[in-house]
Amino acid sequence: MAQSEFKRSAGILMPISSLPSPYGIGTFGSKAYEFVDHLEAAGQNYWQVLPLGPTSYGDSPYASFSAFAGNPYFIDLDFLIEEGLITKDFVESFKWNLEDQFVDYGLLFENRYQVLREAFANSDHAKTEEFKTFVKENDWLEDYALYRACKTHFEHQSWQEWPKDIKSRKKEALAKYKKKLKKDMDFYKFLQFKFFEQWYALKEYANDKGIEIIGDIPVYVAMDSAEVWASPKQFKLNKDLKAEVVSGVPPDIFSEFGQKWGNPLYDWAKMEKDDFKWWRRRMSFMAKMYDVIRIDHFLGLVKYYSIPAEDGNAVNGKYLKGPGMKLIKAFNESVGDKKIIAEDLGVEMPEAKKVIEKSGYPSMKVLEFAFDGDRKNPHLPFNYNSNMVVYGGTHDNDTLVGYFSDLQWWELEYVREFIGDSHASVERIVDHMFREAYKSVANLVIFQMQDVLKIDSKGRMNVPSTLGTNWRWRMTDSEFTPEHMRYLRYMSDIYGRL
Repeated sequence: MAQSEFKRSAGILMPISSLPSPYGIGTFGSKAYEFVDHLEAAGQNYWQVLPLGPTSYGDSPYASFSAFAGNPYFIDLDFLIEEGLITKDFVESFKWNLEDQFVDYGLLFENRYQVLREAFANSDHAKTEEFKTFVKENDWLEDYALYRACKTHFEHQSWQEWPKDIKSRKKEALAKYKKKLKKDMDFYKFLQFKFFEQWYALKEYANDKGIEIIGDIPVYVAMDSAEVWASPKQFKLNKDLKAEVVSGVPPDIFSEFGQKWGNPLYDWAKMEKDDFKWWRRRMSFMAKMYDVIRIDHFLGLVKYYSIPAEDGNAVNGKYLKGPGMKLIKAFNESVGDKKIIAEDLGVEMPEAKKVIEKSGYPSMKVLEFAFDGDRKNPHLPFNYNSNMVVYGGTHDNDTLVGYFSDLQWWELEYVREFIGDSHASVERIVDHMFREAYKSVANLVIFQMQDVLKIDSKGRMNVPSTLGTNWRWRMTDSEFTPEHMRYLRYMSDIYGRL
């Protein structure tokens, strides 16, 4: 049965990490609740967040230690202070950031866990019924806690570098390390308990205000993750637990050698034999965490690019057939009445288009991709249909101000002709992009918060295939003004998206 369409509506893409807070990164604290209030005032129906998992080297939320666990950085410290688990003086004795507008992940890694360990030491959570219920209801937690405890014990090495017995999960080794690292396992369980306690309270508040949460999940999981270590048979690994083939995308006009992402590929044949039990478990959990699930790189479920693991680039990769509608059926049976968005950007793939149409999932369109001079460009608003989600840009794109500022005058000529404003400044062009999206027939419109605020390229979240300066932008306190909210509400009102 195909998914029903979204109602005509609008939303904002705003990572939790980008919210204001005094502690170096956005959290589930008071400013998150304030942001929900602002979304309501702005006539928005959806808040899209980036993946909420714990991040590793490179700080990307799309390369997490877990497909289930939450990022401890988002646990609000003020709430822990209110609970009496830590003192404000203790928290303020640490340095959290060098610049208000950017996350300093190095400082966070150095300091945040010290504060959280102090909160853990002062907590008697393990005695509560709430904690016992949490552990019982989250069957992934034991493996995750042991994985993180071992990772800390082995000086943050990837599980593939651990001693052979625990790397391959020998029964005796599991028992040995569970006993040896029990306290650290309890610490990581405590973090997840607090993460989800705070997250579900925030989500409930948003839902009560008429705001639904769109959660973004990567199709692939990181090689260095609890899931690959705990369930290696679900992936294409050899007898030494090394990946034979990895994920990526082929060469294109943007990348001469393609992109080698390096995630292990799923063993779809094995997954199909147990009716996609692993995926059913994952999607069921995501349906609890979010109101809508956006599946990143949805194309990989229909036809995926397989690259020899030993290759240095993606040139010698090849496309293989994915599970397609068989997996979609498992998704639909796992998420109940929750909706799914298919991120289908990238290479044109007729097979994926057929699967998306059959599923009823809305596809995505991006205004930054629209103005290349080809009037048949599917990203141009006059080529939309209703069952679409239109973005100004995504986390992988420049901000709208940054994007249009970098275009040459002759490239901007068609943009100005399209909007009917021959002398429009870049800021004025951004205003027109909001209007074009909001008045389009697409059911759902989502803009990045940076584009609401008209921030230039310094607000860009991610430049694909680069490290060091991504995932850092933060909104400062009071930057989202009543004027912005009135403008968004006005646009939602006149174009029927309230």
